[in-house]
Amino acid sequence: MSTLNETLIYAVYYAPRGRSRLYALGRDIADRHLYPTDLLVGIIGAEGAGKSTLLRGMFPGLELTNDDEGINFRTAPLFDFDAQARMGPHTYHIDVRYEQAFHQLWEIAEVVTAAVRHGRRVIVEHFDLLFAQLGFNAHIMLGIGEEVVVARPNVFGPEPEAIRDIAYRTVKYRKMAHTAEDLTSLVLSKLYGYEIPVQHSDVKHGFVIGFSRDPGIELSRLEADVKLAISQDLPVAPVDENHIRIGDEVMPCTGVRTHVKSTGQIESFRLLPRLQVNPITGAHLLVGIVGDATQEAGFDRVLKVIG
Repeated sequence: MSTLNETLIYAVYYAPRGRSRLYALGRDIADRHLYPTDLLVGIIGAEGAGKSTLLRGMFPGLELTNDDEGINFRTAPLFDFDAQARMGPHTYHIDVRYEQAFHQLWEIAEVVTAAVRHGRRVIVEHFDLLFAQLGFNAHIMLGIGEEVVVARPNVFGPEPEAIRDIAYRTVKYRKMAHTAEDLTSLVLSKLYGYEIPVQHSDVKHGFVIGFSRDPGIELSRLEADVKLAISQDLPVAPVDENHIRIGDEVMPCTGVRTHVKSTGQIESFRLLPRLQVNPITGAHLLVGIVGDATQEAGFDRVLKVIG
């Protein structure tokens, strides 16, 4: 077994916005951190955090028994697990919060335990809800908020509650940043005549929009225009899988559920006063930030406690 598998405590990634970028992160996490011997995979995150999308990137072709995008009335195949069935699945998925509508936690814990003890992999969404009843930790655990925290627990932890604390506390910044990012793109399109930019990246509590050359925009004016749209408290809602509506405007978006419900929920929006230039590619990067710059909400808070 790799030394990394024995010594990894945490790995932390920005949780990107949009399906393609989240798929790619899931693929990278599986490649770097997932082992064939990881039979119990715990997933933790709030509604709209992107758990299902990340799982599809990690496990292409996995049939999810339920996700936050809709209700699936099928019985989870895990409840039909038969240790003697040679042709049964190797990997199962179960959403604890959803299954609680039909089963007691002890029943869910029983079928998860049986499958794992017989060498099957079980991916458990909302693992924090099952941990106390289950009595043992996951082989690998992921928390999805503003960051994706990958942890490999041992007898000393971490326990799911610690990962849940990070994921649930920080997801609001991801949603605010995503809405601010799309709102800024919309303002650039409607007021400045730019096509909605396709180059996007992440910074802590914020977003990056890339231009191939200097767009010649007065950033203080752009910031004021975006703040005006925020102050109007425009409703934000999905239209379909690839579009959202902000106020009366419909625009492309591949992360339609990772948004606040209205622009007025975006806190402390500001743009960095200068474009950042990538000296290698020549890209000019517009950086927007949301939230309190002094508040430690994510993994940095954990590191401070450890230190």
